[in-house]
Amino acid sequence: MNKTYLPPIDTIERKWYVVDATNQRLGRLASEIARVLRGKNKPSYTPFMDVGDFVIVINADKVGVTGKKRTQKLYRRHSGRPGGMKTETFAKLQARVPERIIEQAIKGMLPKNTLGRQLFTKLNVYAGSDHPHQAQKPTILEINTIPGEES
Repeated sequence: MNKTYLPPIDTIERKWYVVDATNQRLGRLASEIARVLRGKNKPSYTPFMDVGDFVIVINADKVGVTGKKRTQKLYRRHSGRPGGMKTETFAKLQARVPERIIEQAIKGMLPKNTLGRQLFTKLNVYAGSDHPHQAQKPTILEINTIPGEES
């Protein structure tokens, strides 16, 4: 019987990565970031533990989508009051709060439980190219784009 590897908590190394979202496709970017947050890129990955790294996403306002998603993809939120549903297209939300697009895409790819909420706190998304995490000395995480895809 195979047992799941259980890394001692004091041996878990957490790195900081910075990702530039300029001309990246939303889904491909979000799935790669979710892998790093979860720790699936490490040999010490354990499904029920937080062994992932911290991720800083910059230039969230320059993330792209393909096809007609810019005008047809809808983002919904509800105030909790009767008739409180608000609907917004990708383009309008990107102009208003560009960070929310990437945050929602990544949150949807994380587990829907306490672990997922804990992992989500290690994500920092910024609309511009500035971020206040220089002291953590983040390394650049390259997200591979498909060869031949126009950016």
